[in-house]
Amino acid sequence: MSIEYSPNNRSQGSDSVGIHGTPISRREAIKRGFMGTAGMMLANKLGPTVFAADAQATAASKIKAKAKSVIQVFLWGGMSHNDTWDPKPDAGYEYMGQFATVLKTNVKGIMLGELFPELAKQADKFSIIRSMTHRNNGHETAAYLMQTGHLPGERLAYPCIGAVFALFKGYNAGYKGVIPPYVVLTQPQGRFSEAGFLGSKCKPFATGGDPNAPRFEVEGVVARGITDDRQKARREFLQKMNTMGKTMPDNPELKILRDSEKQAYDLILGKGKEVFDLSLEKPELRDRYGRHTFGQDCLVARRLVESGVAYVTINYPGGWDTHSNHFMTMRRQCPQLDQGLAALLQDLSDRGLLESTVVWCCGEFGRGPKIDWQPPWNGGRNHYGNVFSVLVAGGGFKGGQIVGSSDDKGEEVKERPVYPIDLLGSIYELAGIDADAKLPHPEGVEARVLASADKGAKVAGRLKEIM
Repeated sequence: MSIEYSPNNRSQGSDSVGIHGTPISRREAIKRGFMGTAGMMLANKLGPTVFAADAQATAASKIKAKAKSVIQVFLWGGMSHNDTWDPKPDAGYEYMGQFATVLKTNVKGIMLGELFPELAKQADKFSIIRSMTHRNNGHETAAYLMQTGHLPGERLAYPCIGAVFALFKGYNAGYKGVIPPYVVLTQPQGRFSEAGFLGSKCKPFATGGDPNAPRFEVEGVVARGITDDRQKARREFLQKMNTMGKTMPDNPELKILRDSEKQAYDLILGKGKEVFDLSLEKPELRDRYGRHTFGQDCLVARRLVESGVAYVTINYPGGWDTHSNHFMTMRRQCPQLDQGLAALLQDLSDRGLLESTVVWCCGEFGRGPKIDWQPPWNGGRNHYGNVFSVLVAGGGFKGGQIVGSSDDKGEEVKERPVYPIDLLGSIYELAGIDADAKLPHPEGVEARVLASADKGAKVAGRLKEIM
C-alpha cells in the first residue's frame, strides 16, 4: 500500500492521508506500512497459498472426475523408444545397437526392452502409447508443446498442465493443504515458464534437495544445519517480540498475518514437513523403490498424492539427452527408472491409490531410431519428435494395452497417431477439467485450457480406447 504524506494535513492533527485522501495518524501510517511489507514478505515466502481463487476461472467441471491427482515423470532430454518401450529386435544393429533383446511381460503380446524387468511384471497396470508424435525436435519448443498442449510461437505464454491443475484442482476447488497443490521434485524443468500468464500464484513448489540424502533438505521447509528444536525456539522468540500483535489482538489485518504464520510453521514443523520425511517409511519399502534419487523421488511423490497434492512432477535427475555416451547412460539410468516406476505403480495399487492417480511418463520427444555413429557422437541418438512412446497408468486409464504403433524401425507412426492435445486432453478429462474452459488472463485476453483444431493444432481424438 502506498502512503501519501502531505504537510497540509498537519494542522488537522494528521501526518498523512491514505490512498483515497482520508486523513490518518502517523501511528496508523506506520502500522499500515508494516502490514504492507509483512504481507509482501509472506506472499513471497508462501507463494500461492496466500492467494484466493481467481473468480474468472471455472471452479468446477461438469465432467465426472475419476482422478484426484497426477504424477508426471518427465524424462527431459528425450528417452529412446527403440531401446525401451517400443523395441524393434529385427531392425538390425544400426537401429538397436547393444539392446536387441526384448522381454516378455505379464500381459501376452506386450514386449519391453531388456532393461525393464520390473516394469515387465507390472504391464497389467499400465498402457503404452507407441504412436506419440508432434515432429518438433527442439528441446524448449517440444517441451512447451508436450506440457501445455499449445503451439510454440504464439503471442501468449500458456501455463503447463501442472499449473492448470493448481488452479482448477487446487485453489478454485477449495484446496486447504499446507503444501502447494503443484510440486516439482526436485528442480524446475527450466525449458519454459511453467505457470505462464497465470503467474506466481500457480508456479510449482520446487523442493530442491535430494530425497536420497540422509536428510531431505526441502527448500524453505528443512533448512541445512537447523534442527526442529531450534526452529521452535525461533518461533517462540518471535512470538515474545510481537508486541504489536499483543496490543491489537482483534485487529483483522494482524489476524491474517497470524494465520499465515501458522500456515508457514505447519509446513516447517507440522504435517507438511512429515510428508517429506522418508525416515517414517519402512526401510524395506525404500529399498524396493531404490536407494537412488529417482527411486526416492517416486516415494515422495506417492506421499504427496496421499496427502492430497493435486499434481506432482518428477524431473528425472540427469536427463536423457544422449547424443553421446548413449548406451552407457541407458545402462545406468534405465534400471533406476525401471525400479522406481515399477515400485510406484505397485505401491499405489497396494494402497488403493492407483485408481485415483494418473501416472504418465515420457520426455519432450524420443531419440533417433537410427544410431548416429559419426564423430563426435560415436554411437548416440539425436532428438526425434516424429514418433515416440508414452507410459500411462491409473486414474481411469486401463492397464495392459498398447495404443497405436510405429513402423518396423520406429521411424514413423504406422497407425493411430496421438498428438499432445490428445494426451493432455485425456488426462484433463479423467480429472474432471474441461479442456475448453477459459483461463484467467491478466489483460482479459481470451485463453483456453487447450488449443483447438481450428487454431492449427493437430488433433486425432481422446484416448477412449484406454479410458
